[in-house]
Amino acid sequence: MPVLRPARATDVARIAAIWHAGWHDAHDGNVPDELTAARPRESFDERAAQRVADTIVAVTDADTGAPGAAVMGFVMVAGGEVDQVYVAAEHRGAGVAAPLLAAAERRIAESGHRTAWLAVVPGNERARRFYERQGWRDEGWFEHDAPGPDGPIRVPCHRYVKDVRRNS
Repeated sequence: MPVLRPARATDVARIAAIWHAGWHDAHDGNVPDELTAARPRESFDERAAQRVADTIVAVTDADTGAPGAAVMGFVMVAGGEVDQVYVAAEHRGAGVAAPLLAAAERRIAESGHRTAWLAVVPGNERARRFYERQGWRDEGWFEHDAPGPDGPIRVPCHRYVKDVRRNS
């Protein structure tokens, strides 16, 4: 069972490696070529370093504190959005993603949002099935503005939402 903790600067290299590999697994052929071209390996290094404070990692319970060695996956939250969720290929199917997603939902609720949302490209069927099993619902199509080197890149996506807080 993974242990969740806030990301550390020493995790950045491993987060970037997981993110780069997972992003290309899920997005190549499913997003505009312009976005794929805007996602070279070094872009993940830069963005992972910028997002440490927004990131929760799943580590093996044998985490020795070695620089990033035990990171199995991560989730990033931006406001009410679950911005990124990735699990290293060797840990997929091992029960890592669900606790990460639940941690993101808690963080979003604790920050005062009643509803969490995330974007999924239509060709990423594995992710769509996973989110639906976790109680997320597809609200339909929207144009997601993905960060690009020269400004936003429009990406057709499904918007998934989940109520994360009870009405008070």
